[in-house]
Amino acid sequence: MLNNRIVPLILAVSLFMENMDATVIATSLAAIAHDIHSDPIALKLALTAYLVALAIFIPISAWMADRWGARNVFRVAIVIFIAGSVACAASNSLLTFVLSRFLQGFGGALMTPVARLVVVRVTPRNQLVDAMAWLSIPGLIGPIVGPPVGGFITTFLSWHWIFLINVPIGLIGIVMVSAFLPDWKRNAPRRMDFVGFVLCGISFAGWVFGISVITLPALPVAFGYAALIAGTVAIFAYLWWARRTEYPLLDLRLFQFPLFRTTNVAGAFFRLGTGAMPFLFPLMLQLGFGLSPFQSGMITFATAVGAFAAKFVAEPILHWLGFRWSLVVATLLAVMGVAAMGFYSAETPLPLMLSFLVVTGFFQSIFWTATNAFTFADIDDKDAGQATAINQVGIQLSLAFGVALGGGVLEGLRLLHGGEPLLGDFHIAFFVIASVALVSTVMFFFLPKGAGQHLTGHRHRAAVEAPAE
Repeated sequence: MLNNRIVPLILAVSLFMENMDATVIATSLAAIAHDIHSDPIALKLALTAYLVALAIFIPISAWMADRWGARNVFRVAIVIFIAGSVACAASNSLLTFVLSRFLQGFGGALMTPVARLVVVRVTPRNQLVDAMAWLSIPGLIGPIVGPPVGGFITTFLSWHWIFLINVPIGLIGIVMVSAFLPDWKRNAPRRMDFVGFVLCGISFAGWVFGISVITLPALPVAFGYAALIAGTVAIFAYLWWARRTEYPLLDLRLFQFPLFRTTNVAGAFFRLGTGAMPFLFPLMLQLGFGLSPFQSGMITFATAVGAFAAKFVAEPILHWLGFRWSLVVATLLAVMGVAAMGFYSAETPLPLMLSFLVVTGFFQSIFWTATNAFTFADIDDKDAGQATAINQVGIQLSLAFGVALGGGVLEGLRLLHGGEPLLGDFHIAFFVIASVALVSTVMFFFLPKGAGQHLTGHRHRAAVEAPAE
């Protein structure tokens, strides 16, 4: 039992660093932009660069663990993440900061999937739930402490330290991994689809970078169109290649399963909307309300509190409502929370704002918990690995496109009137992204009534209540 908890806690170093880093930077965008002589909206490129790196490298993380050993890959991943963090702190331009965040994303893409893989493969099945809980809880703490800590560091010290704190955390993680993590290794890794890896990488980077540049005239628009064309060509090339290789990097044939398809497509719309929220909301608090990074961090952490609370009641809610209504209610109320941000002003009572943020974070977390399981509702065990890879890539890409969408709307409105973004610009941006996210509610509403019932036990309740309907 002790090993069942020590290993997940050691691996949780990666989740803590990643989640804290992602939330810390959101409160510091304005300060970073000022120091590197850039526009705060332009820093969406740094956020999307990190997410694109995750999307590109997550599919090869399991293969690397099989090929070189999970412990070795995990240690190298932490080193890469530390190097990216130091590079971020040393950045003095938008380009160097974006490239540094991409390097961080490369490390992050290897850390978290390998951590989960190790826990699954070294933990007895009857202890897996307990092990996963110990793995995930430290990762949930990061988003709670991240905004206040990041805001405090940025306001009273320097934003550079929000990246440099990853150095001691990472070094402690390397020592602990070397001392306690089993040297687990498989002898026969699946053949790697290197052609598919290159084509997918070009397509992911091309589309996200292209859309980000087109909606950000600070860079030549021609670069954006060139990237979009390259990404589109690569997508079609990959579709052709995937049908002709035995082990495609991402087996898109899984989209023939209706529940898997709905979960990923509807989930993408939800993440497109809500994915822009961590980018837009801290900027609105600082640029629109005139708050300091520390003050904005003391507000934005409320969503993480709601998300943390939801982890303790998500399973009973899914048992009670089933997947269909859980997803409909969760997405609808979370979208309403995002739309409510379009009405916030400096005069909005702080308790009211915090209450809405906690509720929004709560139902966002219910969505994530439900879709993490529902992704596998009609997927066989033999396809679980591919389903995981496709789902994780889709998550990172939709979040990246969400940041690009929110930043693009804000930039477009700013260009219409000139000058700095106005509070009204932020309000319209929130209404737009909420409208996009609302599509997911409609799609989930049309799920079959008993969809996923074998995953929750909701089936038995439905059977008892059926005669009364």
